[in-house]
Amino acid sequence: MLHAVRDRSVDAEAEAALHRAARVLSGGLHGLAERLVGALAARHPAFRTALAADPSGVRDEVRATLQHHVGSLLGPRPSGAEARRCAERVGASWAARGLPREAVLQAFRLGGGLVWQELVDETARRRPDDVRLLVHVAADVWNFVDEHCTLVAEAHRAAAARTDGRREELLRRMTAALLDGTTRIADLPEVAAALGLPVEGAYAVVAATGAPDVRALARTVPADGPRIVWHADGDTVFGLVPVGDGTLRALARTLTVPPGAAVGIGSPVETLAAAGDARRLAEVALRACPPGGGTVLLDEHLPAALLASSPALGAMLAERVLGPVLRLEPADRDLLIGTLSAWLDCDGSAQRAAHRLYCHRNTVLNRLRRLEQLTGRSLTRPADVVELSLALTARCRLGL
Repeated sequence: MLHAVRDRSVDAEAEAALHRAARVLSGGLHGLAERLVGALAARHPAFRTALAADPSGVRDEVRATLQHHVGSLLGPRPSGAEARRCAERVGASWAARGLPREAVLQAFRLGGGLVWQELVDETARRRPDDVRLLVHVAADVWNFVDEHCTLVAEAHRAAAARTDGRREELLRRMTAALLDGTTRIADLPEVAAALGLPVEGAYAVVAATGAPDVRALARTVPADGPRIVWHADGDTVFGLVPVGDGTLRALARTLTVPPGAAVGIGSPVETLAAAGDARRLAEVALRACPPGGGTVLLDEHLPAALLASSPALGAMLAERVLGPVLRLEPADRDLLIGTLSAWLDCDGSAQRAAHRLYCHRNTVLNRLRRLEQLTGRSLTRPADVVELSLALTARCRLGL
């Protein structure tokens, strides 16, 4: 019983010693806050940046935090609740200022250590014999610091998540406006800076669709590859790419295209301001992709893209030029169409086409003569060869 009484007596004396030191400390919070601000600025570049941007705001938050913390030592119940609310406000505010959570936590611990050291020093100056009593309240003080570190960390995390979400939405809207061609010229420098892109220089757009995992295309670009800003619009994914010599061919080689997906890479435009035109060119390249998918560089497939831009005219051309062949029995039709395709791919060489088709050169020539008779076109007349080539491309691209 006597031991219990003695413990309660010691606790009361320790609490009284703590209160005496805290009351003195509460009268000199301005100087304490300045010391803490100086220590934080010395340790963390992020705090220096925040102070440069809003010196009075950061100082007010540090001072308010210390005031609530010291006040909670004097009256734990009402002021303790306010101190917790203050920690939450400061955590959210410092997240909005861009201060990293690790720096915020260290700031609170540093502040806790500074307050504790001041309590000890003040007690040693005025009543040296009472210093030993502070040992009995040390655990409570540091538990308080730990509790508020947890509060500030959670408030910082929640606020940072909201800030990141708003920033992602802002960047998404900026990218969408660029690709739609609705970004104001006056806003281009700000948009370019936010997206990490140069205002000047050539750009192209990649467009991909046709597979459930087509959004994973962004992850297939090598780390040392070009900087690409991706944007999803419905089932299609667009990538805005600054380009130099050979960039687009290299990009086409490095992209891992999901099975069944179609990827169109448009021709370059001269500046970021023309990103809307670059998107439209990518969509033309996308329409020129074969039905089974694949990658099309617009600059290398302009005839197919031209036909894909006007499917109705492409279908009309295929019917007008190849109609008699297309109406043959499927086996006969495919034989003639395949022979024409091989002959065109082999630059008009019947010998090379025969090698590809595993038949005799004369067999190729006989099939081509029959095709000429059916279509009324001559493979010795350049204009007719162009028509046949375009009609064949239209048939392949439109699935006729």
